[in-house]
Amino acid sequence: MIHRANEIARFWEPYPHDEAVTGVATHIRSFWEPRFRQQLVEYGETGGAGLHPLVREALVLVTPRPKST
Repeated sequence: MIHRANEIARFWEPYPHDEAVTGVATHIRSFWEPRFRQQLVEYGETGGAGLHPLVREALVLVTPRPKST
């Protein structure tokens, strides 16, 4: 999981920072199974040792936000 997430981040590294963060988040939301996304988010919440900095930033965009009523 960490390796795959970091590979995505390495692909996006040459892009402008904001575009890279969005690209990582979009890829994870679009192509990762919900269970794996959740595992990655939970791992990030516990410190995310070994995660590329772009992945750590992207997790904020991947994390489901509570719906406002």
